[in-house]
Amino acid sequence: MLEIFRKWYKRYLSEEESVLLLVLLTLSVVLLMTIGDILAPVLAAIVLAYLAQGLSGRLERLGLPTWLGVAVSYLVFVGAFFGFCLAILPLVWRQTLGLVGELPGMLSRGQEILSILPERYPQFLSEAQVRELISLAQSELAGLGPALVTSSLAWIPSILTVMVYLILIPLLVFFFLKDGHQIFAWFGGFLPTERPLLRSIWREMDQQFANYARGKVLEILVIGSVTYFAFAWLGLQYAVLLGVLVGVSVIIPYIGATLVTLPVALVGFFQWGLTAEFYYMLVVYMVIQALDGNVLVPLLFSEAVNLHPVAIILAVLFFGGIWGMWGVFFAIPLATMIKAIINAWPRAGSAVSAVDQ
Repeated sequence: MLEIFRKWYKRYLSEEESVLLLVLLTLSVVLLMTIGDILAPVLAAIVLAYLAQGLSGRLERLGLPTWLGVAVSYLVFVGAFFGFCLAILPLVWRQTLGLVGELPGMLSRGQEILSILPERYPQFLSEAQVRELISLAQSELAGLGPALVTSSLAWIPSILTVMVYLILIPLLVFFFLKDGHQIFAWFGGFLPTERPLLRSIWREMDQQFANYARGKVLEILVIGSVTYFAFAWLGLQYAVLLGVLVGVSVIIPYIGATLVTLPVALVGFFQWGLTAEFYYMLVVYMVIQALDGNVLVPLLFSEAVNLHPVAIILAVLFFGGIWGMWGVFFAIPLATMIKAIINAWPRAGSAVSAVDQ
């Protein structure tokens, strides 16, 4: 047993830099599990700074001075950030309240539909089972009011936290844009001067993370906007709310699209019933999802994030488990980082190939 461990150590941890990398990884996981919520605005600001840096880089290549490119990209970011927070979010909130107000009516209509099912399909559902389902739904609805009051009171600290984030994130984005190189140089001062492994990982991560962040935000904007205009054209209620939900769902590949399909189908069903409009809406929604997965994603990302679907799902489950919502959001970049580390990790002896597909 000791001999096996000695060979493993000699193969993977024989170099000084590999031990340093293992320590940094362990420290990073511990920080995410303990103070991940505190670091969330910093990491969110880093993602947004990558987006703004792409615009400033293009402006510099067009001949603008560095300071002017940074200023223009930051002004564009601030305008988009506060435009979304002050224009889109209040509308989404109002539509959410309207949907919650219509829930009792939707449940009543659902009870009427359930009461008809035993007559049409007695071999699958009996009247006793329907009465049991209705009784269960009524009991859950009765406890919904106190639960909403309790949760709304619990949201007060979260609302204050969001208000603080609205101030902190734009400030952090500005400093990351303006002094990003100095900040990274300061962190690099704590590392060994010769660090080829870390430099190799950083070069791959820097490019892939930037491509992923810009592509994902563009995908959210395109899918959310197209969904909103399609639902509004069809006359579906709560088009803004559903458009935002469908757009945000692309953050979680495979799982997000599955989860958001249920509210879209339910809103359409309770508005139109099993009519032609309902089926038209479902077809349009499925076409949007198909175009997203088969056209938009390959066009935006190409080989930037070359991960197997199983690896993506495992990353969502793992990082979501140790870091909550932020872990789900950053799951793919973190999985990409792990892939880059595995590919660059020094190995003594025979090479070990990492299977990515």
